[in-house]
Amino acid sequence: RQFSSTPLRINSMSSDKKPVVIFVLGGPGSGKGTQSANLVRDYDFVHLSAGDLLREEQASGSANGEMISNMIKNGEIVPSQVTIGLLKAAIEKSGKSKFLVDGFPRNFENNSAWESTMPGVVDTKLVLYFECPEEVLEKRLLNRGTTSGRSDDNLSSIKKRFATFINSTVPVLDYYGQQGKVCKINADRGMDEVYADVKKAVESVV
Repeated sequence: RQFSSTPLRINSMSSDKKPVVIFVLGGPGSGKGTQSANLVRDYDFVHLSAGDLLREEQASGSANGEMISNMIKNGEIVPSQVTIGLLKAAIEKSGKSKFLVDGFPRNFENNSAWESTMPGVVDTKLVLYFECPEEVLEKRLLNRGTTSGRSDDNLSSIKKRFATFINSTVPVLDYYGQQGKVCKINADRGMDEVYADVKKAVESVV
């Protein structure tokens, strides 16, 4: 496993006053939620899962609910303005200063919309990328599907979600990697081993 070059540091005083955001990316079932929970416990981050926020909106009976439901079932990406609106509202409502944004941005359009909306709101410091083979992710998600009740924890949806991730998210990782903001984590190991690397990455920027 390798970490990329040292993440960029932001020296602007005004930037330092904005809440810090770390993007948490990886294929479905790569352990993003588990490792985010560890960071919340040990570093006082707020964990914002784009997927969880979308599912909550879906269940709320809002005008976007049915559209979100259909797109999630098909492994498709929900329009950026919907997801960013939910994330921005959650950040502003919390009043906290450090955030893990889990599962976003998932494509270039997501990221472009984030950069046009959020630079005045937050300071995006780092991308944590959890790498894991597809066959391992499939086993984890099928096991989770027996108890999660999630409609997208079935083999067909899993394969669609992984294909969407590879096709759409990897170019985003390349983009941030060129800025030295990506830390790759080998997620096909025990949780404690993974977390040791996660802590090193996070402590380099906060």
